[in-house]
Amino acid sequence: MNNADHVVLLDDEGRAIGTAPKSSVHGRDTALHLAFSCHVMNDDGQVLVTRRALNKTTWPGVWSNSFCGHPRPAEPVLSAVHRRAEYELGITLTDIELALPLFRYRAVDASGIVEYEVCPVYTARTSDEPILNPLEVTEAKWVDPGDLGTSLSATPWAFSPWLVLQAEQLHLFGSEPVLQRRAS
Repeated sequence: MNNADHVVLLDDEGRAIGTAPKSSVHGRDTALHLAFSCHVMNDDGQVLVTRRALNKTTWPGVWSNSFCGHPRPAEPVLSAVHRRAEYELGITLTDIELALPLFRYRAVDASGIVEYEVCPVYTARTSDEPILNPLEVTEAKWVDPGDLGTSLSATPWAFSPWLVLQAEQLHLFGSEPVLQRRAS
């Protein structure tokens, strides 16, 4: 295996402590590792949501944010964001902003597979239409952020847990975070 097949392992404080094969970090005893998420907007102000490919190890077929990924060892996170945008969606990004630098979560899917990541969250823009990589994405839709926020509040089980958790902290899906709207 080479660096392209490895992810960065982290200690509890989020410091790099080594690497591991990517294939080994999503299981029932997942080690904390570095990832990222990105929410992409178009020129009409819509956000891109994607449905994960059915062959994905975790949450196959579930609707999620635009794309996610893992930086390779020694790869800057922003480089990984650009790389995954091109690989998964065939798009070029502009106006990339770090929205949630300290986002971290642990979630277990129905099969018992664990996601355990320090996952900085980015927002970005594109004027491209996605060209889906079927190994990563089954469907993609441009949606109104407010409508997505309403759906996330009404049916959080229909989406990836990281999207729901991110929406609780982001103002992307309406004037206030989804969690605050639910409490109102």
